Amino acid sequence: MKINLHHAHLFASDIEKSLRFYREMFGAEILFDLEVAGARNVMIAIGSSKINFYDQPPKDQERGVVHHLGIETDDIEALVAHMKSKGFEFRKPIKNLGILKYVMAEGPDHILFELFEVEREKLSEDQHKLISSFR
Repeated sequence: MKINLHHAHLFASDIEKSLRFYREMFGAEILFDLEVAGARNVMIAIGSSKINFYDQPPKDQERGVVHHLGIETDDIEALVAHMKSKGFEFRKPIKNLGILKYVMAEGPDHILFELFEVEREKLSEDQHKLISSFR
């Protein structure tokens, strides 16, 4: 089973301003701009790292603009089973969105993690290269 810190997911009160800042200041490249789970999501790359933005203001003042850290795996079921074997309890089951499967998990100090697996066979090779860390 492979695991990789894939992205930080941030809220953006003004997404166009945020995108412009990261592009102008750090040369960020937009990887995708689409609706996921009912909200506009824009993923950018800065070098080999990624940030994903929600087009909405922060909801939780404890977390500020950071919504979650995205942890990619090539086997979500195995990762969830491993975590459960260590005593971790999930609030919800794995959700299948077609192109990816994911589950949210809260870690120490209320850090929220999105554990996800990209469904390689449901994407073109070019799309898969943009979204997934695994080749």
